[in-house]
Amino acid sequence: MTKKIIAIDLDGTLLRSDQTISDYTVETLQKIQEKGHKIIISTGRPYRTALPYYHQLGLHTPMINFNGSLTHIPESKWAYEHSVTIDRQYLLELLGQAKQIEADFIASEYRKKFYITTDFPETIEPQLFGVPEITEKMVLKTDKITKNPNAILFQTRADDKYALAEELRQHFSQEMEVDSWGGPLNILECSPKGINKAYALKYLLEVLNIDKDRLIAFGDEHNDTEMLALAKTGYAMKNANPMLLDFADDQISWTNNEDGVARKLEELFL
Repeated sequence: MTKKIIAIDLDGTLLRSDQTISDYTVETLQKIQEKGHKIIISTGRPYRTALPYYHQLGLHTPMINFNGSLTHIPESKWAYEHSVTIDRQYLLELLGQAKQIEADFIASEYRKKFYITTDFPETIEPQLFGVPEITEKMVLKTDKITKNPNAILFQTRADDKYALAEELRQHFSQEMEVDSWGGPLNILECSPKGINKAYALKYLLEVLNIDKDRLIAFGDEHNDTEMLALAKTGYAMKNANPMLLDFADDQISWTNNEDGVARKLEELFL
C-alpha cells in the first residue's frame, strides 16, 4: 500500500470535548505509523499547547501550528523549519479595538513565548497557553511588541464569531486571515495573509518530495477548509461546521467524542 501523509486537526477533530485523546485513538494512530504512514498534527494551536499531544501520540514528524504560519519538528533543529509572521502594527490596531471585538483577552503568539492582555483575568485558562499560571512577564503591553508575531489569538464574547471574523478580514483589507478554532471555545485566530494549513502542507509535501495525491486530511472547522480541499481525500467530522462540507470529499460517521479519526483510519488501513 502507498504510504500516506495524514494531516489531522486537533480541536473538534482529534481531541474530545474535554481536550483529551483516548487510549484507543493513541493505539490506533501508533499502529498506523508502524505501517509507515506519517501523522502530521495541523492545528491553529500554539506549539507549546500542541506538544503534549505530539508526545502522547509518539510522533517524530513535522508539526504545523498557528494555522500554517509555523512548520517545524518539535524540540529539534530542522533545516526546513518555516516561520511566517504578521506585521505587528496589526496587533497594535487590534488592541485598540478590544472593546469593539468584545475580547476577553488578546494574545500575541510566538514560537516559544506569548503575551496576553489581562483585563478580564477570570476568562483566561492558563492551560490553553500551556502554562500553570499567567505571570507578569506574560502580560501584553505595547512596549513588549518589538517583533512580529506568528499569530494573534483572542477570545470573544460576540454572538457570531464567524461574522466577526469576516468583519475583521474586511477591516484589515484581507491583509490577515481570521479563522475560528474548532471545539467549544469562542476563539478567533489571525494569521499572516495567504497563510493557512494548506499553505503549510504544500510546503511540507515539497520538502518531503511527496505528491499531494498521498495526502489525507481530517478537520471540523472553518480553518480546515483549504486543507481538506487540498487533500486527495479530505474528511469532515460528523460534528463538523456545515460550511466545511463543501470542501470535504466525505463526512465520516463519528464525532470527535466518538474517536472518529481513529475509527476511520482503522477502517481504511487496519
